[in-house]
Amino acid sequence: MSNKLPPIFPPQRMEKLMAFDRLLTIMDELREKCPWDKKQTMDTLRHLTIEETYELSDAILEKDLPEIKKELGDIMLHLVFYSKIASETGEFDVADVLHAICDKLVSRHPHIYGDVIAETEEEVKRNWEQLKLKEGNKSVLGGVPQSLPALVKAMRIQEKARGVGFDWEEKSQVWAKVEEEIGEFKEMFDVENDVAIDKEKAEAEFGDLLFSLVNYARFIDLNPETALERTNKKFTKRFQYLEQKAKDANKNLKDMTLAEMDVFWEEAKKL
Repeated sequence: MSNKLPPIFPPQRMEKLMAFDRLLTIMDELREKCPWDKKQTMDTLRHLTIEETYELSDAILEKDLPEIKKELGDIMLHLVFYSKIASETGEFDVADVLHAICDKLVSRHPHIYGDVIAETEEEVKRNWEQLKLKEGNKSVLGGVPQSLPALVKAMRIQEKARGVGFDWEEKSQVWAKVEEEIGEFKEMFDVENDVAIDKEKAEAEFGDLLFSLVNYARFIDLNPETALERTNKKFTKRFQYLEQKAKDANKNLKDMTLAEMDVFWEEAKKL
């Protein structure tokens, strides 16, 4: 597949190319003239990129399209920034980055650009994982970043395993596993007699329980990370309502009884 661009572009494509060229030009100027931009390295940008990614995630959960547009721009700036830094040492430039992802997409979609047949999403995923192994990946799980948050990592590990056929057949089997793990976790505790627990074993059982819950969520097409974050946001909004109502009543939360706080909490739930 040729990397050469056609000599004439449709107006909408030309507008997009000009906008991207404008960003590249500004990046060149900032890197040359701005004291802050001149000092940046890939290492100094890394934590900022992570922050921008989470800000995009928040905007998506809130369905705030203007904010999504803004955060996409911030992330795109970072991608151009990394490419600019690499170009200064001759490692690669933004064209190399774009051609690399284009080549990867073409090679990973033989059902579009070749003669492979894949008519379902599952077939596409299986082909994808098999191609990655042929490309030199030593393990199906090798592509899961070690630094991913544990909940997201559990989801990705399970998806990768499913891609090569290692998965439960029925959701009833997955739920049975959840109940089994709940039972094993409960065995770590003697609530009635308040017996001390082995925290290391309890932690291991709790991890197994969370992993099985993630498995079930995946099986019924729920994203556990999204579900938990929505609950986090819901709790935060309700708690902040509680704080504001207490302030309006000239009360301090630490001086209120749980029953008093629960009145405001129930109000927040109705809202």
